[in-house]
Order: sequence, then C-alpha cells, then structure tokens
Amino acid sequence: MKIKDGFILRNIAGNYVVVPVGAENIDFNGMISLNQSGAFLFEKLQQEITKEELIQEVLSVYDVSEEQAKQDVEMFIQKAKEEGLFE
Repeated sequence: MKIKDGFILRNIAGNYVVVPVGAENIDFNGMISLNQSGAFLFEKLQQEITKEELIQEVLSVYDVSEEQAKQDVEMFIQKAKEEGLFE
C-alpha cells in the first residue's frame, strides 16, 4: 500500500500537517493534522510497503507491544482511507 500522489507532509511550527498539492486533489478541502507517530506512518507510506512491514517499522522505533502496533497501524490506515489518501 502507498499514499497516493498529491499529498505532502509538512512540519509547521512543530505541528505535522498533510496538505494536498496538484490539480488531482482540488476537491480535497483542508488539511490533516498528525501527531509524531502519525507523521512517521505517513512518511513510511510514501513508498510501497505492506501492513506487516509497517508494523515491524513501528516496533523498531517505538516501545510498544506487537498488538498495540497492529492496532495503531490499522487505525491509521482506516483513517487515511476515510480521508482519501489511498487510491
């Protein structure tokens, strides 16, 4: 899976936001605010990666259980789908 083209992550005054760029996302209204772990997941999803690989990336950086990592990744993916960040 991969975030579709046309969305970029920016750090503005210590806050992470995802903003649309380009004509293909002209219907997207607003921006998405992320915390540090959300920004980490967004960055990883800018390249093709499986859900299992994403969970392993979380486990390599954050001190969480595998179950918590799975839940966090699932929640992020679901919200990203709802926001139209995947094709």
